[in-house]
Amino acid sequence: MTFLVDLLAATLRNATPLVYGTVGETYSERSGVLNLGIEGTMYAGAFAGFAAAWATGSPLIGLLAAISVGIGAGALMALLTVTFGANQHVSGIGLTIGLIGASEFANRLIFQGGELQRIEPMGIVNPLGGIGEIGKIFDQYALTWVAFLLVVPAAWWLLQRSSFGLEIRAVGENPEAADAAGVSVVRTRYLALMLGGALMAIGGAFITLALLGSFTLDIIAGRGWVCVALVIFGRWRIFRGLAGALIFSLVFSLQFRLRILPGFGEIPFELLLALPYLVVIAALALSGRNVAYPGAYLKPYRRS
Repeated sequence: MTFLVDLLAATLRNATPLVYGTVGETYSERSGVLNLGIEGTMYAGAFAGFAAAWATGSPLIGLLAAISVGIGAGALMALLTVTFGANQHVSGIGLTIGLIGASEFANRLIFQGGELQRIEPMGIVNPLGGIGEIGKIFDQYALTWVAFLLVVPAAWWLLQRSSFGLEIRAVGENPEAADAAGVSVVRTRYLALMLGGALMAIGGAFITLALLGSFTLDIIAGRGWVCVALVIFGRWRIFRGLAGALIFSLVFSLQFRLRILPGFGEIPFELLLALPYLVVIAALALSGRNVAYPGAYLKPYRRS
């Protein structure tokens, strides 16, 4: 029971940055823009959040700083791909490289390459702590509760039920028809990318402000690329993407615990470390066939 409770609690914690990143990337891609700057945006959000919290002593200010950086990164991606019509693959990868490089440069500049700096991380919130051993599953950070109880349902409602969500889906499927109907393609894509960037940055900041309370190089460790895969696995639907994030996080959390169990010590830890990524590849291979991409996916729009 203790093993299962710890595993489920860790699954929710480790899924949190993936949920934020996957929802943010879904916004971007449903508008027709593949944002490969997600890895760099999460990285910059992690650093900006930690640096601001370290300077002010307030994780909340750190979170606001991360959101600001994410909005800026989304706006820059929109400038490159929507306004200038640059190749989305090149723009996204360039944005990721630039944001990671800028974050690492600022890290060396501010902290002078000295000993690892730490902040007091966000506390655990458990409204169900009085129901015994199983209640420990809900020992989670506030940002985890926000992700599952607010961000995911709100994102589903926004995309499926609101007029703004209809505009996002319209410009992602047929920007010419949306433009003819009076929808501003440029404005809608800018807003979708900026909103998505803010969520991606929150996902990165969660790692430094809650999970670790510190910033280290390569802290995102490919989570941004996993989010891109989860969006495709989820077929650009919020709850399917959430399911993919939970599956990846479950396997990710499980492989850490398998290392200390009897009988698993002889398995190379590199194989266990690769296990969640192999699961993602297998899931994409099984579910990625005959996927209906958004109609204007990867296509820049020029008003004629």
